[in-house]
Amino acid sequence: MSYDFLLKLGIALFLGLLIGVDRQLKHKPLGVKTSMVISVASCLITIVSIQSVPKFSVPGVTNMDAMRLAAQIVSGVGFLGAGVILRRSNDVISGLTTASMVWAASGLGIAVGAGFYFEAVTATALIILAINLFPFILKWIGPSSLRQRDLSIKIIVQGNGDLDDVFRQIKHLHMQVKRVKVKDVDNGQKKLEMMIAASDDTYTTDIYSSLKHVDHVVSVEVESR
Repeated sequence: MSYDFLLKLGIALFLGLLIGVDRQLKHKPLGVKTSMVISVASCLITIVSIQSVPKFSVPGVTNMDAMRLAAQIVSGVGFLGAGVILRRSNDVISGLTTASMVWAASGLGIAVGAGFYFEAVTATALIILAINLFPFILKWIGPSSLRQRDLSIKIIVQGNGDLDDVFRQIKHLHMQVKRVKVKDVDNGQKKLEMMIAASDDTYTTDIYSSLKHVDHVVSVEVESR
């Protein structure tokens, strides 16, 4: 029993390590240590939940669910996942993939703790492929919209500048405008906030330089998602 216990925790530790390495290589909030802790702890709780039934139940007297504790892991880990979901100032939501990886790490620990080794290893491989390989395949064979990224642009226009003229010049730069917001700022200037879709091949610095040469534009701020 002790060797089986160590084997389960070791496999859970290794699978959590793979998930954590993937996230840490991309500089995401979920790192190696966090992922391994989640996976190993989930495995431990699952083992305790299963082994507690024959150890503490009395046949015909107590009715114990072998997966009762494991069922609470899924909802408990949800709080950790919510902690890595961020909303930026430009209304962009980030961290959803990392939150799902937190949940996945707990699921791998549960699977290993319940003795489903092959299923856990297979799920780990598929998760890593889904994060790293499949998106590139879809971008390659899918529609052009999958090869675009969103950019948040903030432009300060001179007070005497015609916004319609500025907007037309921006559209002539072959940028797909998805959202526009206009408001007044100090000294009679106007602030133009836009969300545009640009090709992945287009450098953010090139877009910045192009916008700086638009007539009546005072300053430009470009932020990539």
